[in-house]
Amino acid sequence: MSKHRYEAQLQWAGDPATGTQRYEDYSREFRVQIGDKPELVGSADPNYRGDPSLYNPEDLLLAAIAGCHMLSYLAVCAKKRVNVVAYTDRPIAEMETKGGAGHFVQATLRPRVVITDPEQAALAAELHETAGRYCFIAASVNFPIHHEPEIVVDAAAPGGA
Repeated sequence: MSKHRYEAQLQWAGDPATGTQRYEDYSREFRVQIGDKPELVGSADPNYRGDPSLYNPEDLLLAAIAGCHMLSYLAVCAKKRVNVVAYTDRPIAEMETKGGAGHFVQATLRPRVVITDPEQAALAAELHETAGRYCFIAASVNFPIHHEPEIVVDAAAPGGA
């Protein structure tokens, strides 16, 4: 077993003059710095008085799930010699709230994958389940993640049949 450590620094934009005296008034903006990477600026979901032009933690969780799945999928495809030449996804997630508390109940990944060999279309679709088992983020959440892949064959792409 190996362990990996991740660190970040988060800072609330805040308002030192008034702080959180009133729920309606305080800033929800925050900044995240991870090493020398570009700073990420976020806010609460607009339903909770956040800035809709900024990323919110719910957006970032969905992006982390989709990104991790894609990277796991590409690795599995490479190992199985399935040539993927394009990958896009339109993931969705559902959260339920009650009494101010909430939790995600499911996510659905809807990747569109372009491969070069028509004989590997079924395998390319099946490998999403394998990738789901290898995705570190998917293995860390307590709600189901569904896969609705669309496999497209482009034999004319570089490396095609």
